[in-house]
Amino acid sequence: MQVTEAWLEELDGKRIIEHKIVTDAGMEVTTLNYGCTITSIFVPDRHGKSENVVLGFDTVAEYEKHSPYFGSVVGRHAGRIKDGLLTIDGETYKLAQNNLGNHLHGGIKGLDKVVWDVSVTEEDGSISIRYSHVSDHLNEGYPGTVELLVIYTVTNNNEIILTLEGESDRRTVLNLTNHTYFNLSGDLKRTIESHRLTLNSGQFLELDESLIPTGHAMDVEGTVFDFRNGRVIQDGITSEHPQNVLAGNGYDHPFLLEASDGADIVLQDDESGRRLSIETNQPSVVLYTGNALGDDFSIRGRQSGEYLGMCLETQGIPDAINHPQFPTTLVEKGERYKSVTKLRFSTIE
Repeated sequence: MQVTEAWLEELDGKRIIEHKIVTDAGMEVTTLNYGCTITSIFVPDRHGKSENVVLGFDTVAEYEKHSPYFGSVVGRHAGRIKDGLLTIDGETYKLAQNNLGNHLHGGIKGLDKVVWDVSVTEEDGSISIRYSHVSDHLNEGYPGTVELLVIYTVTNNNEIILTLEGESDRRTVLNLTNHTYFNLSGDLKRTIESHRLTLNSGQFLELDESLIPTGHAMDVEGTVFDFRNGRVIQDGITSEHPQNVLAGNGYDHPFLLEASDGADIVLQDDESGRRLSIETNQPSVVLYTGNALGDDFSIRGRQSGEYLGMCLETQGIPDAINHPQFPTTLVEKGERYKSVTKLRFSTIE
C-alpha cells in the first residue's frame, strides 16, 4: 500500500491537504482535510475495470459553491432538528435554522466546512488518515467544547473503516455521519435507479412535511420500504406511497437497523457487478436517493441531477432529542462518543 500527499491551497489560514491511498489490490481512495471529505473511491467492476463510485469534485472551490455534503462528515448533529431548538437540562439552545426553519447537518458552517488538522499512520495491511478538530462551546449554537477525531482506515481487503469520535466538556448532543453519495455504475455512467439495496430493517420513521421524524416508526411489511430481501431504488421513485411522494419521489428516511451477524446494508449494481457491504454500530441509516440534487452544476463533466447518487448515512436518529422513545444522541460530560462503520467493496458474477 502507498499514500501520497498534496497541498492544494489555503482556507481560513490553514492548508487544504489531499491524501490518496492506493491498496495492493488497486483500490484508490482520495480525501481532503476540508470537511474530512472523501472525494473519490476507485474500485474494479466484474471485468476488472477500475472507476470512481462516489460523487465529488476536483477543486475546493466547487465544494464551497455547489456541494450538497458530497463525501463529507456532517455534524455536530446529522439530520434535522425541529425548529433548530435544542433543550438540555432545562436550557434551550438556538441552533442555525438552515433548512425550512429547521436545523440540518450541523448548521451554516458545520463540520463539513471546517479545515481539519490531519496526520497519517501506517500499519501492516492498512493506512489511516486521522483528522482532528476542536468545536468550541456554542459553535453553531451547540453547547460544549467538543474534541473531535475522524479516522479513515483503508485496508488491503478493499475496506474503508470510518471511525468518528468526540468528547465534550459538558452535556450535549453528538451525532456524526459521513455523507458520501454512491453510484456503483462507475464514473457516473447511469443513475442509481437500478441499484439494488438490502437493509436489515423492519421499520422506518415517518416524516412530516418538512422531513422531520414524527416519532412514529412504521412497519415496512407490504410497502416499498421493505428492503429485507432486496429491492431496486426505482420502486420508491415511482411509488405513490405518501412518504415517497413527500420526500420528492424517492427516499430520505431513517431506517431502524436490527442486530445482525453480517452486513447491515448491501448495495449492488447488477450491470457493473460492483457490491458495497456496510456494517455499523449505529442504530439507524438514513437512505437518501438524491431526489433533490440540483442540475445547475456539473460533476467532473457530468451534469448533476436527480438520482445521480445515493447516501447511506449510518447515524443516530435525526431529531432524537425530541423523541425520547428513540435511542438518545445525548452524550455526558467526558463520555466518549464513537461511531464505527465499515465499507467493503467486492464484485458479483
